[in-house]
Amino acid sequence: MIRFYFNLSPNPMKVALFLEEAEIAYEAHPVDTRRGEQFSPDFLALNPNGKVPAIVDGDAVVFDSNAILLYLAEKTGRFLPPAGDAARGELLSWLMFVATGIGPFSGQAVHFRHFAPEPVPYAQNRYAYEARRHYGVLDARLAERRFVLGDTYTIVDMAVWGWARMVPFVMGDDAWSAFPNVRRMLDEVNARPAAARAGALKERYTFKADWDDEARRIMFGHLAGGAA
Repeated sequence: MIRFYFNLSPNPMKVALFLEEAEIAYEAHPVDTRRGEQFSPDFLALNPNGKVPAIVDGDAVVFDSNAILLYLAEKTGRFLPPAGDAARGELLSWLMFVATGIGPFSGQAVHFRHFAPEPVPYAQNRYAYEARRHYGVLDARLAERRFVLGDTYTIVDMAVWGWARMVPFVMGDDAWSAFPNVRRMLDEVNARPAAARAGALKERYTFKADWDDEARRIMFGHLAGGAA
């Protein structure tokens, strides 16, 4: 049985969605990052970078959400085009677009919008602009397609789902007006039973909610002079 190390942030939730879509039996292992559990020796043995998610599948240990999606899709033969198919390259391209664009710029936009200890206008503008630009590219792609690759639901859509749920938190309450096609796809994925089961993890597990000095020190090691 797969061991799944997670919290409720966008990257682990992508993996939760795949596990539920593929009906893979798994043990959920919550990692409370605001309490620093990602830096425990046991977890660092799985992911030396101290980030969730990670999975253990027999002798295989896989970390980074997009790597896990690709690993599980290849293992099960589900939610990706077959090897050698032209659409496989398309899938890899868009999966990396999420991995190197949507995710990082959304994360940095959130940090400087909500969590930086003092306002940094340049950083706020820079990351908000890049988040909007990347979601705009995605929205244009979805204007003529049901899902990112067309009519077929794949791991790319799961990767998008993880972050798209956070669009108002990333860019403000009115952000959806600029991305109607992303919103349409998000609503369709949200309506899937697997998405409801993945979302139910928040009812089963409790994580620290307080954003206090301890959480800031743990999550932003540079504030404490550390390397976390």
